[in-house]
Amino acid sequence: MQILWSNLIAIYRRELQSYFASPFFYAIAAIFWLLSGFFFVVILLGPDGVIAQVSLRDQAGITEPPIDVPYQFQGIFLNLIGSLSLFLLPMLSMGLYTEERKRGTLELLATSPVTNWVVAMGKLLGVVTFFFTMTLPLLVYEVVAFSASNPPASYQVLLLGHVGLILMAASVLSLGMFISSLTDSTILAAVLTFALTLLLWVTDLIANSLAGPIADALGNFSLIQHYNDLIRGQFNTSSIVLFCSYIVLGILLTAQSIEAFRHQRS
Repeated sequence: MQILWSNLIAIYRRELQSYFASPFFYAIAAIFWLLSGFFFVVILLGPDGVIAQVSLRDQAGITEPPIDVPYQFQGIFLNLIGSLSLFLLPMLSMGLYTEERKRGTLELLATSPVTNWVVAMGKLLGVVTFFFTMTLPLLVYEVVAFSASNPPASYQVLLLGHVGLILMAASVLSLGMFISSLTDSTILAAVLTFALTLLLWVTDLIANSLAGPIADALGNFSLIQHYNDLIRGQFNTSSIVLFCSYIVLGILLTAQSIEAFRHQRS
């Protein structure tokens, strides 16, 4: 057990260092911070932002129903961040295994004493940690905005929303890792991951156009439905189970893909 843990940590550190050493991923982080900062200012302080809308209501003497500004802001903001992540996450996952193929190190990984699922877990933890680092400035922005709220806002809703963001990202990255293990083209891996993520993202819309048990079943697979529940402060065990299932599925499929690659080479 100690050997497995040591191998996991070693792979995790190697993967994480590769992200922080790459100008490409710094560029992705910069784009993410720039766009998220723009969304933050527009949604909160823009002419049609949440604060402006509340001020117009006050000037018109409208007090009912009351508006929970932090709650409404977070729902809109994290919804946009989730949509933005839909485009950026495939770029983070596309090189998890394709780069190993290009460098000729995938065969070494496949035939090493380290089990395939440990390698997959280490790589996934590395890229999820990098994405979590990208979201930290957003959390700081929101904490500052929430601290100015009167009456005080609930930080539990804020934290649950960000937990939902990380779980959603980990699900996409895990499935993207599996797709990355199938090809040596980073562009193809990114495109296929985006297509799969988009399908899971709009599953809720497809389910709404149907009826009966099929619609209910499709709705349960929707990323956006369960993500929206969490960013609204609604803790549902079904949402946690769904995201964890996608994460585990991606790891298992990746391990099987690398095992198949090993047999092809043997």
